[in-house]
Amino acid sequence: MKNKIFWEPSIPSIEKTNIFKFQNSVNQKYNLDLNSYSDLYEWSIQNSSDFWEEIWKYSNIIFSEPYSRVINETENIWDTEWFAGSKLNYAENLLKYKNDNKAIYFFGENKVATTLTFNELHDNVAKVAHSFREMGLNKGDRVAALIPNIPEAVIAMLATVSIGAIWSSCSPDFGIEGILDRFSQINPKLIICSDGYFYKGKKIDCKDKNNRVFNSLDSAEELIIANYINSGNSNWNKLLDNDSIDIDFAQVDFSHPLYIMYSSGTTGKPKSIVHSTGGTLMQHYKEHLLHVDLKEDDKIFYFTTCGWMMWNWLVSSLAIGSSIVLYEGNPFYPHNDSLLSIMDDIDVDIFGTSAKYISTLESLSTKPDNFKFKKLRSILSTGSTLTGENYDYVYNSWKKNVQLSSISGGTDIISCFALGNPILPVYKNELQCIGLGMSVKSYNEQGIEQLNHKGELICDKPFPSMPISFWNDKGNKKYIEAYFSDYDNIWKHGDYITINDHGGVMIHGRSDATLNPGGVRIGTSEIYQIIEKYPEVLDSVIVGQNIDNDERIILFLKLENNIILNDDIINKIKDSIKMKCSPRHVPSIVLQVNDIPYTINGKKVEVAIKKIIHSQVVDNKDSLSNPECLDEYKLKVEELLK
Repeated sequence: MKNKIFWEPSIPSIEKTNIFKFQNSVNQKYNLDLNSYSDLYEWSIQNSSDFWEEIWKYSNIIFSEPYSRVINETENIWDTEWFAGSKLNYAENLLKYKNDNKAIYFFGENKVATTLTFNELHDNVAKVAHSFREMGLNKGDRVAALIPNIPEAVIAMLATVSIGAIWSSCSPDFGIEGILDRFSQINPKLIICSDGYFYKGKKIDCKDKNNRVFNSLDSAEELIIANYINSGNSNWNKLLDNDSIDIDFAQVDFSHPLYIMYSSGTTGKPKSIVHSTGGTLMQHYKEHLLHVDLKEDDKIFYFTTCGWMMWNWLVSSLAIGSSIVLYEGNPFYPHNDSLLSIMDDIDVDIFGTSAKYISTLESLSTKPDNFKFKKLRSILSTGSTLTGENYDYVYNSWKKNVQLSSISGGTDIISCFALGNPILPVYKNELQCIGLGMSVKSYNEQGIEQLNHKGELICDKPFPSMPISFWNDKGNKKYIEAYFSDYDNIWKHGDYITINDHGGVMIHGRSDATLNPGGVRIGTSEIYQIIEKYPEVLDSVIVGQNIDNDERIILFLKLENNIILNDDIINKIKDSIKMKCSPRHVPSIVLQVNDIPYTINGKKVEVAIKKIIHSQVVDNKDSLSNPECLDEYKLKVEELLK
């Protein structure tokens, strides 16, 4: 039985999409008759070289040297060479529009809104790039930014990569240990910070943190501070004190490092994931143009931080000529609907957020009845999978004629495996499709492809945005271990996935957070979907505890204020899980806690709890937004073991 359809594009709207036009151009050039997304997808997988070459051409990539070959396949999938011989610059492609259209809209919770046109953005980048060169920044040098989501972050990043240097960033709300765990691996030459940030109306001064980070990194030669919470001169302003109007875009190989990003770090020291200039650009062009249907006159607003890959993804929208919307601060300050108000005021076309944000709005009984969302046509969500209740809430309370697209990929690929599609319907509880050019499958425990059954998310063909490497990973040992150790020459992502008959996708959570009671593997998403329906439950986390040669399931519940966990609540939840899932899904123990741990990027941290209940050390607590809550879990577990 198919899930309910909430939204379906009309024929006229389909014919206006970029992907429809792209499909027609492929049909004409190759004398094909591709009539559906499924047809186009299969062609993109079976004809990888032709597909990616068409993306290159359709995107109007700016380059100085052409490629000699689209794909040089090698024995190992991770060694695949893309667009060999080509030379280009990422910043040059993002700054190809020089006009008075708005490039950036910025809103901070305690700041007056500001904007930058494409001309102004280009001029600022030119000045900062000139100053960087004067400071001795060269191709291949690393720039590390500890900075909020402000326009200076975009300017600094573009200036960095225009030179051919490599950009890496963290959100300033990371702890010092977490920051150094990341930046110390890459030996940055330059550190860029802000003087602080606002959160819930409070000024958070970062002077001490900035200095401690800078002084702890022996490689760092300069500390640049941009004023945000205070006025007055700063050495950032000095970067703009020159007459440069042109940018000397360093031409680099397609595979030249662009970004160094980091895994969540909850299971060990963060991995430094290196992404390429060309691979990032190509993948983002494909997703923005074809899957998001982004147009030059669109405004795209993704609520994110500079420590989350969605920031990098958002900024790439500049290459389309679209306006990007930046927000810095608490999304619920000063009002629960602050972000919704921004969307409505400036007529945002595409809004991106997390499932957690949507769930929180609903729990706060936020109903955007006063907003018209006149131009809003797509809502994107990532970080975790949308629940059925999320779909109901958006379509009942936000807007009925909107494409609600859950998307899934991650830092590892700086893009998506499964995502939205403007020519396909939106089914409840489903991601609309696998991305073009991504040979994604669901594998069972025997490594056999399957439909309509939950299995491991794998990708058995190369794609341009695969990481180049991990930084300082000799022989790619850690890289291979992370993605290719379970299947021969096949990428294993670490997620459970179901692909159904019509190409819809369900993500069931991380496979490394799998439960295994009685030797039967169980994902956690099914249990979460049941628990989330209870109004007294604000949040929950589920883990497995190894005991007596078996595994028992422990459920931790965060309840509404003034509600105390009792047998009635426990039995009601257990009975529902037993009925709707199976007896094996029923938790052996249910405990009440005050909070649920999340990463700063909004992902629930099951693995950290699992370590605590097995008396293991939780590394890199600085990657968590609320690490203090872990102490309560330790006490709860100690009580269990008495």
